[in-house]
Amino acid sequence: MSDSKSQRTYFDYAATTPVDPRVVETMLPFFSDQFGNPSSVHLFGQRADLVVEAARSRCAKALNCSPSEIVFTSCGSESDNLAIRGTALAVREKDGRDHILTTKVEHDAVTHTFQQLEKYNGFKVEYIPVNKFGTVDPETLRAMLTPKTSIVSIMYANNEIGSINPINELGIVCAEAGVYFHTDAVQGAAYLPIDMHEICVDMASIGAHKMYGPKGVGILYVKQGTPIIPSQTGGGQESGLRAGTSNVPLIVGQTVALVNIQNNKRERARHYSELRDILITGVLNNIPYSKLTGHPIIRLPNHASFVFKNVNGNELLMQLDMAGFACSSGSACKTGNPEPSDVLTEIGLERDWALGSLRVSLGTSTRKEDIERFIKILPDLVIKNRKMQGAG
Repeated sequence: MSDSKSQRTYFDYAATTPVDPRVVETMLPFFSDQFGNPSSVHLFGQRADLVVEAARSRCAKALNCSPSEIVFTSCGSESDNLAIRGTALAVREKDGRDHILTTKVEHDAVTHTFQQLEKYNGFKVEYIPVNKFGTVDPETLRAMLTPKTSIVSIMYANNEIGSINPINELGIVCAEAGVYFHTDAVQGAAYLPIDMHEICVDMASIGAHKMYGPKGVGILYVKQGTPIIPSQTGGGQESGLRAGTSNVPLIVGQTVALVNIQNNKRERARHYSELRDILITGVLNNIPYSKLTGHPIIRLPNHASFVFKNVNGNELLMQLDMAGFACSSGSACKTGNPEPSDVLTEIGLERDWALGSLRVSLGTSTRKEDIERFIKILPDLVIKNRKMQGAG
């Protein structure tokens, strides 16, 4: 997204996307004219309930699963929490299994849930090693499974460095061992295959605002037969798995966004990949001591991520913002923490590299001229930044 008057360009689509105008238009009536509570028994409530269930059916069709396998949540993070905590507790209650596996390169919604299960619920957590691209080898996973393992959670595509995991192969390994498999598909769902009959997963988390839908709504796919208990209790909404009044406008908007994003997915991915590769080549060829993070090929089509030696990533983001580019950093220094992110540390980057991270993600409004202008401006900003660090 670029503003021609101010020459401001949005390169942070991995953080959030603008809501598609078609989505906005579809949601509007459900804020006013059709405002009923789906849990009410009168006509207003019945109409709202029909809308929610129609949305569930459309989402199920887009994901190639049963409507009963769709749980509407408030976001991808809630979906992660429900999947991991709900299944870990249910399986332990059923057969005593208390060993759970994830990686150190997951979104905080996953890693913090595992940490809480370990600290407060007595689960035994182990972390699966990743390679230099931040992905998991299926045989590495296989070697870590035990008769006590109940659930594994591995993200579909990494939000910081863009690498894509071999989700189907990892899921098959878990299925063969009788272990439930969850994937955080929040980053990948808009660009990668999400046919639930084609990928071997028991649960998958999706967030609408990564695919031109509204913030504050998500989906958890739960394969039929997967044991899970609610982490949010109250009424009986969402088949008893997620209490709370259904957010009808956002559910409708999410459905339209999900259906839209499936159209021409391959063509859009190819277009993004071409722009992404121009960006990657331009950055690496024009900036000394720069590296691409994540896999060079098996990565999200709209995602480019870098590290620059002896650069302060937080300051670089501010410099870019002043120059008219909205980007993000994979480093936790963006929150004031001087330490590099767990993802960059886990893939083996030393501190003087990991603190200089930059994520550039493309979207529907990205133009080739935006990328060319970015490539022209970035090298001078990196030089200036290095001088500020005393490394010029």
